[in-house]
Amino acid sequence: MPRTFRVASWNIHKGVGADRRRDLFRTAEVMQELAPDIIALQEADRRFGDRAGLLDLEHVRNQCGLHPVLPDTPGPSHGWHGNLIFLRDGVVEDIHPLPLPGLEPRGALVADVTVRGLRLRVVGIHMGLLATSRRAQTHALLDRLHRMVPRPTLLMGDMNEWRLGPSASIAALFHAFQSPAPVRSFPARLPVLPLDRMLATGATLTNLRAHDTPLARRASDHLPIAATLTLPETPC
Repeated sequence: MPRTFRVASWNIHKGVGADRRRDLFRTAEVMQELAPDIIALQEADRRFGDRAGLLDLEHVRNQCGLHPVLPDTPGPSHGWHGNLIFLRDGVVEDIHPLPLPGLEPRGALVADVTVRGLRLRVVGIHMGLLATSRRAQTHALLDRLHRMVPRPTLLMGDMNEWRLGPSASIAALFHAFQSPAPVRSFPARLPVLPLDRMLATGATLTNLRAHDTPLARRASDHLPIAATLTLPETPC
């Protein structure tokens, strides 16, 4: 029998909300509202300087029951180019920090995990602001994934793309992944653009929606998105 998981993605804007206050405890409260089994965050580290991680990881563990997937990178960063993945109940097998091409420093965090006895690859990504960069980043990601041993894969993050169909800078992803209709997530107070996306292969995504609560609208400039991921029963 297939197993289902609640999955989410959120650009936390470094914990800075609509009131221009940095409040990472508020960020954790929204994560608790989401109650995900798997979540990918973007902008979880400072962008400049030592790029230190911003969240209190122990507080997130205690309040949300979520454990970070920490890449082995130098310095005080928690994630990779601001991408950080959390699991509720899983075992991390391998972590692949992937640098992405483009004008700005960007990256994807690829984690091979086992959740409730099932293998899954989780990719957290934050793409560039320029369409040319996003196209190059899309092809770099697909090239890396095609060279890895196949397994069900969940891709989610802030893709900075609002267009659909062949004109979209990330159109190549639509051929490699199941792509449910995107939902509007930006700006958080009056969302009109579907910048945040979820895609899957070897698994099914359903019930994709924006997590639109009063707290989520205040906590970041993006709303979180959440969905149900169904994995086939293929034990490890």
